[in-house]
Amino acid sequence: MDNALRVTVWNENRHEKANPVVRQIYPQGIHGAIAGFLKEAGFETRTATLDEPEHGLTDATLESTDVLIWWGHLAHGEVSDEIVRKVQQRVLDGMGLIVLHSGHFSKIFRALMGTGCDLKWREADERERLWVVAPGHPIAEGIGEYIELDKEEMYGEHFDIPAPDELIFMSWFEGGEVFRSGCAYARGSGKVFYFRPGHETYPTYHNKQIQRVIANAVKWATPARRERPIRGNTQPLETISAK
Repeated sequence: MDNALRVTVWNENRHEKANPVVRQIYPQGIHGAIAGFLKEAGFETRTATLDEPEHGLTDATLESTDVLIWWGHLAHGEVSDEIVRKVQQRVLDGMGLIVLHSGHFSKIFRALMGTGCDLKWREADERERLWVVAPGHPIAEGIGEYIELDKEEMYGEHFDIPAPDELIFMSWFEGGEVFRSGCAYARGSGKVFYFRPGHETYPTYHNKQIQRVIANAVKWATPARRERPIRGNTQPLETISAK
């Protein structure tokens, strides 16, 4: 795997401070757990959290990030609009973005989708089965027909998002609902992947198959190495004859 791929894992880091159950499952924080398995997979990783200056997403950090992973829940409204604008521009310029679980309501995901991104939800310790509906997609590499999680929070349709460019996973829940759980988009020169599992009181990010999906998504979302497109007023390539 390419060690040059630079990943920043962003997490609001509030549940870990307030909830001992979450702290026991993720003693290094959700961001620390994700950064840990990505580092083991060969990526250059670092973390950033809400309460750091500029939420840890300084200009220098964003410019040196190939793929940004985003987990948020309690404090979407505390994220600076200016930081959201900068992240959005970086995505449009080519940085990959992976939005996890309750990040569907984050300012950055809603800005990139242009919709409310609302959904049904329920916490009832339900079994979740994530069916692979695009088995040839690189994000599903190494995954069988489905991933089964013993307990997860339910998210159900209708999910208020634009139709995905590519739908990779579709979830079924024990209570009967279904949900588009793996949605891929192109935005400008960047790639965006929304991946549903990851409620904070379950050890979802310790699951090897979930880890494999996220690592695959990092590789998929990595920016192409190319010159930026030329835009604006420009001179002709050929001589334009007088009319």
